[in-house]
Amino acid sequence: MPSSRIKERVRILETHLKASPMQHYSYADLPFAVFCYPPRQEWAMRREIDLLKTRLENDTQREIMFISLAELMWQSVDESEGIEEVVALERQDGFEKAQDQVQDYLSDPDWRPLRDLLADRLAELDPNRHLVFIVRAGALSPNIYRVSKLLDEMKGRTRVPCVLFMPATTEGKTSLRFMGIAENEGRGSYHTKVYAE
Repeated sequence: MPSSRIKERVRILETHLKASPMQHYSYADLPFAVFCYPPRQEWAMRREIDLLKTRLENDTQREIMFISLAELMWQSVDESEGIEEVVALERQDGFEKAQDQVQDYLSDPDWRPLRDLLADRLAELDPNRHLVFIVRAGALSPNIYRVSKLLDEMKGRTRVPCVLFMPATTEGKTSLRFMGIAENEGRGSYHTKVYAE
């Protein structure tokens, strides 16, 4: 069960999403918010996200769409060299090399960059009718791809309002640890409204 603090932040986010105009983002050319929750709360948070979707669809004229970063990551791998190549590389050179290769698939324009896959999905939607919940960010851990990098790359690429739900712990008011992993502390700047403890 999510903590009362998470539920309170969900209520604040919900209020911002129901406002007209929406108040969940800071910049018109990057209509994203990041909602952080403790990684151990993944299953409870998924339920909260589903409940939020239902309330928003009942109370607004928007259709809530889900985009899975895990699904986009595997699409990138499949449309690059395929999982067999990644498995062979890991067997030969170890996990770090395989992770670096997947990072290349997600970053390099010669492969299938994550930013392009996400932008393609968002291009199919109407910014005045849809709201997107981006989920399964944990698939990008431990160091496959930085969420802050993705947000930087999405600037100016969509007008569709989005909320990216990210498993992360917080240190103080400004430092996020993706998946609670210490080596991920303080990496990147999000340039978006962040809903965190």
